[in-house]
Amino acid sequence: QVHLRESGGGSVEAGGSLRLSCEVSESSTSRYYCAWFRQAPGKNREGVAGIWSGPMFTYYTDSVKGRFTISQDNAKNTLYLQMNSLKSEDTAMYYCAAVEKNYFRYPSYGNFWWKENAYNHWGQGTQVTVSS
Repeated sequence: QVHLRESGGGSVEAGGSLRLSCEVSESSTSRYYCAWFRQAPGKNREGVAGIWSGPMFTYYTDSVKGRFTISQDNAKNTLYLQMNSLKSEDTAMYYCAAVEKNYFRYPSYGNFWWKENAYNHWGQGTQVTVSS
């Protein structure tokens, strides 16, 4: 059974930075497509960034492009999300998610990485609060 555990959330002022980590236990991250999602109060969960670790392709939702960077260290089985120039609208619970590459239910990861129902492993979440 794969377990995902996020860390690194906290409170920061607008313009500040945080780095989230997600440790994937009992398996190698190289087997998975991984992503970060977030859910703000009263809103649906949305995909923030996804990564295909083989070719190291990365994907971002428009609102975080140029500010957030997703990365993956397969030797440490850890996924990261570097968040810079944070805004109050980035306030949310952040979740990491993973799916075995051969279980991905959509035709291409690059076009469908943001689909919540594509992932079968989820962490418990870490809170990010940005004050303006």
